[in-house]
Amino acid sequence: MAEEKINREEQKKQTEKLVHKLITAIDEYPDRANNYYDLGALLTRLKDYEQAEELFMKALGIFDAKQDQEAIDLLNYGLGNLYYEVGKVDRAIDLFNKIEDPKRKADSYLMLAQSYMKKGLHKQAVAYGLTAHELRPNDPEINQVLGDSLLALGEFAQAGDYYDKILKRHPGRADTQFNRGLVAMVLGQPYQDYLNQAKQLDLAYYQKSEQKIADIEKTLRKTQSHND
Repeated sequence: MAEEKINREEQKKQTEKLVHKLITAIDEYPDRANNYYDLGALLTRLKDYEQAEELFMKALGIFDAKQDQEAIDLLNYGLGNLYYEVGKVDRAIDLFNKIEDPKRKADSYLMLAQSYMKKGLHKQAVAYGLTAHELRPNDPEINQVLGDSLLALGEFAQAGDYYDKILKRHPGRADTQFNRGLVAMVLGQPYQDYLNQAKQLDLAYYQKSEQKIADIEKTLRKTQSHND
């Protein structure tokens, strides 16, 4: 317990040091957009949303005045991520749609896919996911959002294909293992290994998602009894 407290305090010190370092970088190089972005992204991770939003808005004002589109795209992406985190998904979507920088396109399409998924609009999520996939076919996050959206739409075989792509390179993802197990259950394939892997990798995630297994088993039982 004492050791945990020491670790937490050490972590807090390191974080404060990093925040101070990024503030200093902005003071020294106020014309570098990535300094604002890095600090805003860190504050977002620390759940200091109000300060992060204030910083992104201030920086956007600076680089809007300079008409620096690359900087504006970077900052819109950071602010979009913040709005996504706090559940202001429509505002996030507006910002991700504004991004023109080709270097940031795959990331913004991925975030658009995740945003539409958060809204429960899975067809739109698939459309943006496929656009992102064309740009980065091996990105596990893009394949995951495609798999999850297709799973929600009941396109089980297609969802399984995207999960398999991830597991070839990233077998240590509990969410992928778990959802691949659900797909296997529905398709009548061996599924227990996938679920066991997910449980070993992340017990909390497995327990949180366990209800989905019961729901699918119930649906399959109903289907079987109708067929009988």
